[in-house]
Amino acid sequence: MLGALLTGGLALLFPALLAQPLAMAAAQGSCAALVSYLLRGPVWWLPIHLGFMPLAVLALGLGLPSWVWLAGFVMLLLVFWRTDRSRVPLYLTNAASSEALLKLLPAAPGAAIDLGCGDGGLLRHLAGARPDCRFVGFEHAPLTWAWARLRCRRLPNVEIRYGDFWSHPLGDYVLVYAFLSPIPMHRLWIKAKAEMKADARLISNSFAVPDVRPESTVDVADGRQTRLYCYRPAG
Repeated sequence: MLGALLTGGLALLFPALLAQPLAMAAAQGSCAALVSYLLRGPVWWLPIHLGFMPLAVLALGLGLPSWVWLAGFVMLLLVFWRTDRSRVPLYLTNAASSEALLKLLPAAPGAAIDLGCGDGGLLRHLAGARPDCRFVGFEHAPLTWAWARLRCRRLPNVEIRYGDFWSHPLGDYVLVYAFLSPIPMHRLWIKAKAEMKADARLISNSFAVPDVRPESTVDVADGRQTRLYCYRPAG
């Protein structure tokens, strides 16, 4: 909105901009990126601000039928679902992080849960390497859940569940894995402290529990410098 207001001011100073929608869109993107930078927004937002409005103008110029936009919206909804409510985008655990997490599983057989399993890739890796363990994954986005179910259908030690994990008890698991966002971490910590056993671990990918010191951390040797935060909430 601030970017649009600044662009409106530019249009008052330079009326010729109004006749050039792409130039107006580029000005709006630049102003929005500048405002985001000054407000110390995440760095990865900058290219989104820069490119969103120019891409929207270019897409409108394609003259596509209206149903294409509806289909695109429905597809995005089925993949990401209600991120406006959960405040958790779709993050997929990469191969290096999956291997690091495998080393954190207890040597003895047990059950582990992935709170937001995405496409099920992590669970497939863990289940194949540890057939003596049971793995449960929760996913709330319909299309992503269906894809995870399909990928894991031949693994007898994997169960993919659809819905919200907040109502699911955590007391049966020796390891609880989360790759969520900073927003729900405090709530997850309260749930974990109340439900997890003393010897069970909570492992969070990239996002630390606020104001809680982890038992240990694991730095993953990957391109994004992933860090796993390890806690024993009831220990």
